[in-house]
Amino acid sequence: MAKQIPERAQVVIIGGGIVGASVAYHLAELGWSDVVLLERHTLTSGTTWHAAGLVGCLRATHNMTRLAAYSAELYESLELDMGHATGFRKVGSLSVADNPERMEELVRGASMANTFDVDVKVITAEDLCGRYPLLNPEGIVGGVWLPGDGQASPVDTTMALAAVAKENGVRILEGVSVERIRTADGRAIGVDTDQGPIDAEHVVTAAGMWSHQLGRDIGVNIPLHACEHFYLVTEPIPDLPSGLPILRDTDNCIYVKEEAGRLMVGAFEPVAKPFGMEGLPTDQPFMQLDEDWEHLAPVYEAACERIPALSDVGIRLFFNGPESFTPDDRYLLGETPELRNHWVATGFNSIGMQSAGGAGKVLAEWIVNGRPPMDLWDVDVRRMQPFQTNRR
Repeated sequence: MAKQIPERAQVVIIGGGIVGASVAYHLAELGWSDVVLLERHTLTSGTTWHAAGLVGCLRATHNMTRLAAYSAELYESLELDMGHATGFRKVGSLSVADNPERMEELVRGASMANTFDVDVKVITAEDLCGRYPLLNPEGIVGGVWLPGDGQASPVDTTMALAAVAKENGVRILEGVSVERIRTADGRAIGVDTDQGPIDAEHVVTAAGMWSHQLGRDIGVNIPLHACEHFYLVTEPIPDLPSGLPILRDTDNCIYVKEEAGRLMVGAFEPVAKPFGMEGLPTDQPFMQLDEDWEHLAPVYEAACERIPALSDVGIRLFFNGPESFTPDDRYLLGETPELRNHWVATGFNSIGMQSAGGAGKVLAEWIVNGRPPMDLWDVDVRRMQPFQTNRR
């Protein structure tokens, strides 16, 4: 049975993941309720559903740190102040340095975070191991401790944002597929869906790894590509301390979080596996890719050296799901230079959970006020060049 879609809206948002829901939420907070969010399948069914749920405040630049810190505040507030479950737990996070160069990078980042009143402490190797007793201290130089970091449920948080947006008048339509963005005179003027057209003053593309093709179809450069992203979940670990901090060990390409008596170990392996070289499937919600132990084994072996307890426990889940990545590892935000009134919030490089709150806030303010609320060049889509959209 066809959905009842409107003939027009002030804003149409393409994509029902956490980013699209955040944009809708913040537009409604600013008083723009004539907003329609379209999701091809069901909310979170693209990438959000399998996100690790890490909410960290420290990012590579001042402005990305500021936006990530806001995300943590928002997810906590949704649950504590608004009564919508997000599963947010402020467990803190530890970043490990295995060499002096990494330690210098962490110290620089900590200094930057302090300028935004992000609570961060540079700690010794001894203190780090005290906070995370499972660690093998060999080779650790030191690290940083961020007590305000946490973890949340990506699905619950998306549903919370969507629920508040709907309470404020936003229409969320699932099972409606956008086939093309409509254009005229250098502007976005709406979308064509499988159930009819919708006119709009503004169109927001928040479609994750599918954003690239939506842009390509209308001559808009959205340079991102999907890659396979892996994580493992162990069997229960006896006497595992509850509420362990999130652990990040960049030199070993891993992140680790405690979850219901188990450990989740995620990897950003040095040589990633591209996905969708011949095009992305559009008919597979909640997509899960094949296991590839040979590819992941070297990273997991390094994880076992850092956390010896991993060597003594079985693996309950080997997960492989696609994520979108950009050429410079920073997401894409703002109005596209090729097409006015067409906005993007996409390419989150596997940090959509911790970025969505802040990114949705500033993009909504940008749309409403006609100018960015702060310096966003770090993530502005206009920084990208046409050659970066090729598949090589």
